[in-house]
Amino acid sequence: MEFSVAYEHQELIRMVRRFIDAELKPLEDEVEESGILKEQDAKRIFEKSSALGLYAMNVPEELGGAGLSAVETMLVEEQFGHTSDILVRRAFGNVYEVLFACDQVQRQRWLLPTVRGIRTCSIAITEPGAGSDAAAIATRAELKGDGWTLTGGKHFISDGAYSDYFVVSAVTDKSKGNKGISLFLVDKDSPGLSLGRDQKMMGLRGTSHVELFFDQVRLERVNLLGELGTGMRQILTTLGRVRLGQVGARSIGKASHVLNLAVEYANGRKQFGQPIGEFQMIQQMIADSVIEINSARLLLLRAAWEIDRGKDARDWISMVKVHATEVANKVADRAVQIFGGMGYCKDLPIERYYRDLRIGRIYDGTSEIHRLVIARSTLNSGSKLFDGLWSGAWTG
Repeated sequence: MEFSVAYEHQELIRMVRRFIDAELKPLEDEVEESGILKEQDAKRIFEKSSALGLYAMNVPEELGGAGLSAVETMLVEEQFGHTSDILVRRAFGNVYEVLFACDQVQRQRWLLPTVRGIRTCSIAITEPGAGSDAAAIATRAELKGDGWTLTGGKHFISDGAYSDYFVVSAVTDKSKGNKGISLFLVDKDSPGLSLGRDQKMMGLRGTSHVELFFDQVRLERVNLLGELGTGMRQILTTLGRVRLGQVGARSIGKASHVLNLAVEYANGRKQFGQPIGEFQMIQQMIADSVIEINSARLLLLRAAWEIDRGKDARDWISMVKVHATEVANKVADRAVQIFGGMGYCKDLPIERYYRDLRIGRIYDGTSEIHRLVIARSTLNSGSKLFDGLWSGAWTG
């Protein structure tokens, strides 16, 4: 069993963190205050990141990316948690692994331009009546002639105002249940597609979350992503990497960043003639945070290890989704307490991190839904998910 990180990966992590500190951190306050990232700033950080080879690192080399493994990708994704969501999207890209299912024609039209930063994609699955229950989607795609007609709507589409195309889930055969759902690549300028309001959020300032409406949107057969009726399988497997990296790993990175600020404050802030870090109640909050962050990181890397070995990692991803987001929320809450009144004040970023992290327990499947997944799998398979020897935790 090997826990060390290879030298080249350590250097990559350092490079990413230096880039975040130098190029992204200075933009955070402005984005938080204005709610937007200026176009010239977005262009500048994209160009600098691309020049360093930091854009679309999760993409295989044959498609123009860095070809990082799942474990390597999670090490990098954790660093992304040290800054704001919108800055990560513009600097490092948002190339969803579900796009790797593109055929040769689709690669030229959608995937490769996205890898190069020419195009930007958003995932459009969530509906008012279908959040965690992705199988309850109402959007329909009917086969008519040599193409499809798309009707329905989505909401909470992250980065939807900026993206120029979407991966849209739709029912293609209602009689088949989960096997009657498919995914489609839909350009924003398609006739009949319109954007609704930008739904304002508690946190994640700068990232749009829009409504989408499809009024008899005409699609060609080339717009179908993957095989017909495999949409739910793609959602549960390929999009699991989104939960693992963009939610799990980034939550751990944010928690680590917040704890570092809290430790610095506890060492410098004095009350009753001594640093508050000398008080046992503060020490307990710090110790619990250290333990929990490390446990979440190990669980994250275990899930990524499963993926790299071609195994079905859905249960492990659910465990990471629950544990990492809840740990991050606890760490942020403790940090507010350690900072006291200043932690609740907008003069410092602690309250922002507190707000930004809260969504982690909701989107991409609530903690409650993922607990249900874990419990059902355990009831069906016995000790496979928690017995170290049986699950193969000590082999490989």
